[in-house]
Amino acid sequence: MQTIQMALEEVHMDPANVRRHNEKNLQAIMASLKKFGQQKPIVINRKNIVIAGNGTLEAAKALGWLDISVVRTELGDFDATAYAIADNRTAELAEWDDEALMKQLSALDIEDSALVSAAGFSSEELSKMVDGLIGEEEIKEIMIDEVKEHCLFVTCENEGQLRELFNEFEGRGLEVKLV
Repeated sequence: MQTIQMALEEVHMDPANVRRHNEKNLQAIMASLKKFGQQKPIVINRKNIVIAGNGTLEAAKALGWLDISVVRTELGDFDATAYAIADNRTAELAEWDDEALMKQLSALDIEDSALVSAAGFSSEELSKMVDGLIGEEEIKEIMIDEVKEHCLFVTCENEGQLRELFNEFEGRGLEVKLV
């Protein structure tokens, strides 16, 4: 498989694409492309029609890119169609590990809140995730389970204050946990 650069004007959206990209999805793809660049090529057929990556192509056009990385498949028409559907469906069938996702997004948010957006989530979604996964009773259980000889629990007024305190305490070499 060989990756090549092609002018965007030479690559065409699949008119029969069964996956729709709404504005929220395109904004997430654009944020990712802006932050990380194109990290994987789109897949095109011998007629330069996108098999996998229509959203990436649309986002790249919206960002004003002139070229894009592609890989050309040798799959026949029916196999290419089945692959295009499988490419979307297999991702859709996966499940999030909500707790691990929340921890990773929270860590990204503390490092740089723009990383949360680049990962496709809003700060509001992260807040809802935190609120949904860790309720008052769970916090009490964590506090009881985690209490050691010298502990401090702080309720912050906002995420900025949380970020500031977390970084300060961590910078002092203290063990810090987000709850």
